[in-house]
Amino acid sequence: MSKPEKTLFLLDAMALIYRAHFAFSKNPRISSKGLNTGAAFGFTNSLFEIIDKKKPSHIAVAFDTPAPTFRHVDYPLYKANRDAQPEDIRVAIPLVKDIVRAFNIPVLELDGYEADDVIGTFAKKASAEGFEVFMMTPDKDYGQLVEEHVYLYKPAFMGNGVDIMGIPEVLAKWDVERIDQVVDMLGLQGDAVDNIPGIPGVGPKTASKLLKDYGTVEGIIAHSHELKGKLKERVEEFGAQGLQSKELARICTTVPIDFDSSTMEYKGPNKEKLTEIFEELEFRTTLKRILGEAAATPTASKPKAIVNTSQMGLFGDATPTLSNGPDEPITSEKGTLANTEHDYHLIDTPQKRKRLIKYLMVQKELCFDTETDNLEPIEANMVGLAFSYKKGEAYYVPTPQDREEAQAIIEEFRPVFENEAILKIAQNAKYDIQILKNYGVEVKGPIFDTMIAHYLIDPDTRHNMDVLAENYLNYTPVSITELIGKKGVKQGNMKDVDIHKVAEYAGEDADITFQLKQVFAAMMEENKVTKLFDEVEIPLVNVLADIEYNGVKIDTDALAAMSKELEEESLKAQTQIFELAGSEFNIASPKQLGEILFDQMKLIEKPKKTKTGQYATGEDILSKLAVEHDIARIILEFREYQKLKSTYVDALPKMISPIDGLVHTDYRQAVAATGRLSSNNPNLQNIPIRTEKGREIRKAFIPRSEDHILLAADYSQIELRIVAAFAEDESMMDAFKNGRDIHATTASKVFGVPLEEVDRDMRRKAKEVNFGLIYGISAFGLAQNIGISRTEAQQIITAYFNEFPGVKKYMDAQVNKAREFTYVETILGRRRYLRDIHSKNMVGRGHAERNAINAPIQGSAADMIKVAMISIHDWMKKEKLQSKMIMQVHDELVFDVYKPELEIMKERIPALMKSAIELSVPMEVEVGVGNNWLKAH
Repeated sequence: MSKPEKTLFLLDAMALIYRAHFAFSKNPRISSKGLNTGAAFGFTNSLFEIIDKKKPSHIAVAFDTPAPTFRHVDYPLYKANRDAQPEDIRVAIPLVKDIVRAFNIPVLELDGYEADDVIGTFAKKASAEGFEVFMMTPDKDYGQLVEEHVYLYKPAFMGNGVDIMGIPEVLAKWDVERIDQVVDMLGLQGDAVDNIPGIPGVGPKTASKLLKDYGTVEGIIAHSHELKGKLKERVEEFGAQGLQSKELARICTTVPIDFDSSTMEYKGPNKEKLTEIFEELEFRTTLKRILGEAAATPTASKPKAIVNTSQMGLFGDATPTLSNGPDEPITSEKGTLANTEHDYHLIDTPQKRKRLIKYLMVQKELCFDTETDNLEPIEANMVGLAFSYKKGEAYYVPTPQDREEAQAIIEEFRPVFENEAILKIAQNAKYDIQILKNYGVEVKGPIFDTMIAHYLIDPDTRHNMDVLAENYLNYTPVSITELIGKKGVKQGNMKDVDIHKVAEYAGEDADITFQLKQVFAAMMEENKVTKLFDEVEIPLVNVLADIEYNGVKIDTDALAAMSKELEEESLKAQTQIFELAGSEFNIASPKQLGEILFDQMKLIEKPKKTKTGQYATGEDILSKLAVEHDIARIILEFREYQKLKSTYVDALPKMISPIDGLVHTDYRQAVAATGRLSSNNPNLQNIPIRTEKGREIRKAFIPRSEDHILLAADYSQIELRIVAAFAEDESMMDAFKNGRDIHATTASKVFGVPLEEVDRDMRRKAKEVNFGLIYGISAFGLAQNIGISRTEAQQIITAYFNEFPGVKKYMDAQVNKAREFTYVETILGRRRYLRDIHSKNMVGRGHAERNAINAPIQGSAADMIKVAMISIHDWMKKEKLQSKMIMQVHDELVFDVYKPELEIMKERIPALMKSAIELSVPMEVEVGVGNNWLKAH
């Protein structure tokens, strides 16, 4: 498309602000004054990208207003399902308007209409005046406005490029024959985002087919007698609703607002005003970039060294080719491989490898990265190794597909990896350590894992390299999808990618990780988490690598028998449900289930409904009904059987590695903000324990051979013991020190009865109180959990704090500390940042206050078991035991014990766990032994 003389860009402000807000939600930009500027920053980047790259002759930005629109008048439920506007967005809107005005760009808004109505009106009028119009928004509904000279401009987002949609693209996207049918599509299928109902049961495919046959919603309704079955019934019953939905979705193009194209002509920003705003928001780099470029005249880009990896000699002994780069100056704030100087080398001969190893051996620190053909370490083959020890410089060593040849090359680098004087830097070092372990190479000496470093610096955000590079280095790395495509059956394999592309990709990974280390080392010092990093998290990397490598044996015969039993139980439950309901239906369909329980059987008079208008049939609803209605109880049992069968019993055998016949989970060290470990494939933390059927699954976890047996060691009430120590509550500490049952003790004090008179129900309620309060449970929540009135629940909470005043004092102190510092800490200094602690949003603030109380407790429990794991791992290694640590689940460690070592393991494991971190309250560890996990637990 040649550049027209008159181009008008119309920006949908709210859509772009929301998009920017959520893009930065995991890594918020907080100014020194505590203001979240992410939405304003993201919007500014999008705006300047258009001004700088597209150079429109005219531009305007449209906003929604808080006033109700004509759609709300016609349909009061319009957008009623939406959550309240986030406070950070509410604050961002006036900032964005100020920024827009400082760019000398008009702000368009009118009460009673939405931004898309204003944009639709201006697009029509501008097109009639000879403009090429681009409506910039991620909202696909704008497709109904596209016509000749009017385009939908969807901005780049999350790795996807800009998408400019004209008439052909919109027709293909919506699978319709005419543009005016887009609004018919919306009328038929509805729009859940805006709470537009449409015709129930009509999805995109059905809607497209109907429109191809009958043209419009009106045409479909007129010919409803030609339809069949459920579709006929739905169209006849909900036809009027479909017509109303069509009108709600239709963008108004006749908004009564003056159109004067001269006011939208772009002549540059008000530098003084923009400087003032950006200084206030601390957009200093952006200010320099925008005003610098605005004042500059286009000049040739500075030549950049672009490495020809096929010809480059080692350490700069060949001349890099020069490229003048793009025709226009590069103005994007973020660097890329294409616009950043780099010196990446392909090390593909024995001579080059020898020379590289010589240089690596004299480095104090270096970054390494493995490229493989599989994400499962136990099954992965090495494709190559990348190294970096200097910013902008990296080296890639490809390895052959032949295992023996690859082993020979990796052996050459053994002295580098086993040199304990060199600090090895990696991103997700555990994976790389396991890959090298497959080839018999051990990574020795100190390690710096950038993923874990950032996890300690900012635990609530994302820690993958691409995000870290963008946020801390202003750099966008090459995406893996550019090399092998997106995840799925059609995804390629790294071993099949051109070696020179892999060399650049891998070299960049090592280079970027090396640079991130320099940033994060200083930040950890500033945040006082370096000791936690060096003494706990990094040593744990090797522990987890070994646990995963050890694997767990699964009894497939036991699971097959269990699967058959669950199938039979499911069929039996299904038959009972159909008999009680009086008809057959799809039990897995919430809609059908709701109709049976509440329309047909009328189990309750006013059943609760979801936001989509369906009856709520969740576990909480059915659990209450199960007290009086057998059908609800059996449905819950049916769901349990189905979930156990599909999620665990049938899934676990598929996770057995063909390499060694064991299951190797993936422990994730940088996921839970509390510091606790999580696991994946399988998720061992979720193996059921509360129900008898669920517990049976643990029977399938067995020792690896007849001369082994399983040992499970579990901290007893670790979190409550930590509460007692932190709160220094005499009553609670005394109970633990004297070995009394803490829940019975609590019941005795709260209910005012002697300890020996505490019954099972009292103890159950006290247990809910003990654990509930440290998780911030309210009187309402406690009442729900133990089946009492809210008044009685509040009386119990009050009595609890009267009897354990130290706990209340601790809880208040933690909230106050969070308000003062915006973070809380564990016993080892692990921080949990609570950005919403001062929020005006009561829900967000309440969540932060609960975390202020609970995070130090959960986090300290995590600290304790991690220290114990390291101590046990080191002891077992030192003693050269054949027994293996194979699982960590919550507060429990599981070992596959060589039987001759059982007695020493039973003695030392609990001792090491108890002494992991000394507290004023003694830790207790329960140990069990058995020929499967259930018996050992």
